[in-house]
Amino acid sequence: MMSSTCRLPSETSSIGDTQGSSRRDSERNFCLEPSPLTFLRCSEETSSTSGRSSGPQALSCTFSPPKMMRTLLMSLVSCLVAINEAKLINRCDLARVLHKEDLDGFEGYSLSDWLCLAFVESNFNLSKVNENADGSFDYGIFQINSHYRCNDYKSHSENICHEDCKELLSPDLLSTINCVKKIVSGPGGMKNWVAWRLHCAGRPLSYWMTGCHKE
Repeated sequence: MMSSTCRLPSETSSIGDTQGSSRRDSERNFCLEPSPLTFLRCSEETSSTSGRSSGPQALSCTFSPPKMMRTLLMSLVSCLVAINEAKLINRCDLARVLHKEDLDGFEGYSLSDWLCLAFVESNFNLSKVNENADGSFDYGIFQINSHYRCNDYKSHSENICHEDCKELLSPDLLSTINCVKKIVSGPGGMKNWVAWRLHCAGRPLSYWMTGCHKE
């Protein structure tokens, strides 16, 4: 086991001892424990106005983690907060809800199509909200757009689904399902989702239902 590398100034050297003075100056350094999280900046404290002292001097240390360490810690906290706020739904639970609401085979799309879409759009996150470059937002597990499908009252919306965008974040999925039915019933069907065209269309998708029961 490694020991601390911090050395305290000598208490026996005199004012006239130039070697002792030099040694004290060289020992005003960083104290680093073996743990990468412990960084101490140490300095001597003097009580006289001249800065000289004939007796032992106190060592003052303050915790000062490097900038990179602080950045990593802040990133970790942000990730933990994001994970805590996400409302995820189990793949098979989602399949049962979609089956109950008659999406299995709706407009020719299977439950596997819907599960693949939910995964590539939100990773099964019911509460996901994403801002786009044009200022619009995508809401919910299927990332429904605010400029065309729902109204978030932040900008002009065609609101084809006649839904409040916040309702698309509801865990019961009823508003979301009503909206996606309108989307796939219109021109383009599921091709309205770019992620579905890129990652789901024309591919074998039956594995998405592996281990799941519709009832």
